[in-house]
Amino acid sequence: MKKETRTRMRDLAYYSSLGFSVSLSVFIGLGIGVFLDRRFDTSPWLTLLFLGFGIAAGYRNIGLAIKKSSKL
Repeated sequence: MKKETRTRMRDLAYYSSLGFSVSLSVFIGLGIGVFLDRRFDTSPWLTLLFLGFGIAAGYRNIGLAIKKSSKL
C-alpha cells in the first residue's frame, strides 16, 4: 500500500472514532453523576454537573481533532 493511502486510512480511522469518543465522555460523566447522586442523595444536581463535565470533555475531544487536522 502506498504511504499516502496508509495515511488517509489512519486519518479516517481516527475521525470515525471521534463520535464514539464524544459519546463515551458524555455517558461517563452522566454515570458518575448518577452514582454520586444516589450515594449522597443530592438528586439531580451532581448528575447535571457531571453531565456538563462530560459534554465539555466531548467538545474538548472535537477541538483536539480540529487542531490535529489543521496541522496536516
